Amino acid sequence: QVQLVESGGGLVQPGGSLRLSCAASGFTLDYYAIGWFRQAPGKEREGVSCISSSDGSTYYVDSVKGRFTISRDNAKNTVYLQMNSLKPEDTAVYYCATGGSCTYDGMDYWGKGTLVTVSS
Repeated sequence: QVQLVESGGGLVQPGGSLRLSCAASGFTLDYYAIGWFRQAPGKEREGVSCISSSDGSTYYVDSVKGRFTISRDNAKNTVYLQMNSLKPEDTAVYYCATGGSCTYDGMDYWGKGTLVTVSS
């Protein structure tokens, strides 16, 4: 049974950092694309970052480039999202997802999400 469990969310001040974790079970991470999406109140879910299954390439939405870093620990079957220089507009529920490709429609399994709040 495929399962994704996110952790690491919380309240942080603007300019601060958080590291999100997504522990995967029921499948081997490095065979699939895995990424992070987020949904802010009143907004559509958007892709934040992803690692492709084909060559391990990483992708970032423009608004987080240079601030967020995605990484994968195959031994722990876990993917991380290091978030630095956080801004209030980063406030959202962050979801981990996996599937055949780094697109919203390409994701087959989703975690339940972890809330990130950036506020002073």
